[in-house]
Amino acid sequence: MPELPEVETTRRGIAPHLIGRRVASVTLRRNDLRWPIPREITELLPGQRIDEVERRAKYLLLHTHAGSALLHLGMTGVLRVLPPDVTPGAHDHVDIALEPLRGERSRILRFTDPRRFGCLLWQPPGITHELLAGLGPEPLTDAFDGELLYRRSRGRKAAVKLFLMDNAIVVGVGNIYASEALFAAGIDPRRAAGTVSRARYQRLAAEVKRILAWAIERGGTTLRDFLNPDGAPGYFFRELFVYGREGEPCKVCGTAIRQTVIGQRSTFWCPRCQK
Repeated sequence: MPELPEVETTRRGIAPHLIGRRVASVTLRRNDLRWPIPREITELLPGQRIDEVERRAKYLLLHTHAGSALLHLGMTGVLRVLPPDVTPGAHDHVDIALEPLRGERSRILRFTDPRRFGCLLWQPPGITHELLAGLGPEPLTDAFDGELLYRRSRGRKAAVKLFLMDNAIVVGVGNIYASEALFAAGIDPRRAAGTVSRARYQRLAAEVKRILAWAIERGGTTLRDFLNPDGAPGYFFRELFVYGREGEPCKVCGTAIRQTVIGQRSTFWCPRCQK
């Protein structure tokens, strides 16, 4: 599933082609993805100018005066900005046609989702969609720090990795980056969240910020290109220290990386570097 760096890289890739443009039309090739696509997408979005493209957790919002289109990429979703004459494929479910600015060519924002676990919903102005309600702070803002993690973890017996991936604590720290941040901070992912010290949480928060920011600069781990019909992967996968490396030597100490399942998610760690 695309994680925060992939979604943020998507936002940065599409935003320059959307902000300030009006939506000419919306083409739906099916009426549902994970959930039914609400009528506001075809009735209210056309004619509106896109004022901002925002990421909240792993959701993207296209803000207009009439409301906001709310998108999630699900497991396999991809957003690409394309010329309007690119023939849609079997899994190209939504086209948002954009009116060109003076001297520009027409473009469409195409939502491709083979497994249809993504979504396209609507958020009225002045209202927070229920999917966004109750979310914790963004990890790359000042609202997220080690003190927050320490304070919210007291008395918790759940594994620290599950605690870090809880969107009510902090949004967008998914499986890959939780594993990598815990390795960088030297914390065993199986350790009870309530037993981690304030100093170690301060280091963990710093590593979360560092790793997510670097992954965004590297284009994420799985992301594809935005402007061409053919995709190209992100490059952060080349820099993973533990995730997906079971049995391989630790890049720091040479000990074999171990793998287990925590909360139904594969978890990787170095038994020597992480305590």
